[in-house]
Amino acid sequence: MSDIASVSLKRSLEEMADELGHSFGEYGFAIVRDHGIPGELIDRAWAKCTEFFALPDNVKQRYSLAGQGGARGYTPFGTERAKDAAINDLKEFWHVGRSLPKGDPLEEFMPPNIWPSEVDGFQETFEELYRAFEQTGEHILSAIALHLGLERNFFDPTIANGNSVMRLLHYPPVPQSAEGAIRAAAHEDINTITLLLGAEESGLELLSKEGKWVPVRPPEGALAVNIGDMLQRLTNGKMRSTTHRVVNPVGEAAQRSRYSMPFFLHFRPDYLIDPLESCIDPENPEEREEAITAHDYLMQRLREINLI
Repeated sequence: MSDIASVSLKRSLEEMADELGHSFGEYGFAIVRDHGIPGELIDRAWAKCTEFFALPDNVKQRYSLAGQGGARGYTPFGTERAKDAAINDLKEFWHVGRSLPKGDPLEEFMPPNIWPSEVDGFQETFEELYRAFEQTGEHILSAIALHLGLERNFFDPTIANGNSVMRLLHYPPVPQSAEGAIRAAAHEDINTITLLLGAEESGLELLSKEGKWVPVRPPEGALAVNIGDMLQRLTNGKMRSTTHRVVNPVGEAAQRSRYSMPFFLHFRPDYLIDPLESCIDPENPEEREEAITAHDYLMQRLREINLI
């Protein structure tokens, strides 16, 4: 869809803020090029990701932690189910979260990471990629702030030590017995914004305001970025959290794996999500939902998708 903005982060924030903001308001998505995440790091991450998911199931299962809602480590194939979906998704994944120092006040909300000993350099690679994703996400949020008429650094304290999660996703070859299941059923993201690497291969689609499924296919190495429910709630709907899905390929593509790496950028767990007064206007009249902390909202939504 040509109307989805495709912007280069080499441009100044002031130049791109409204282009990005209008795309997020209309479609909930934008394509971001020249994002600053080094190509060498991305290539290394793909290699480590592929190496991990190629491990035997009984090895991967050692890193599946009960009682954490999949917040860290491995979530086995067929566990997650989209909100209101009847069938679980055809995917397995690994989560990397923020590492906090012992005794940090937010430690209760963020369990320590675990790392697979079978893949050399896994921890170093994904800690580096986590930091790179976070820097790029902060830059995009600054552009959103300017578009909304806020101070460019408005979001900085809201995401400082946020509960952001990087997901390494593997969609195996589509099984013959899929029986109506797809790789990722229609859903909205829970978080603030999502930055996605690996959407070049066909499959990702967004639902337009007209009710049509539209492919999202960024150029090689670019990010697909979308708004999550937390930011939609904070902006009283000005930034749109759009329903999207990953459909099954057909033909030869159905016989091969698909990998992607979304970074779910979150607010701080103790941040109170309450619609901004500046986002209440005639086009977006006040439909104020009860204020809720980012952590409580996250727990509410994780229950809905079968992770806790």
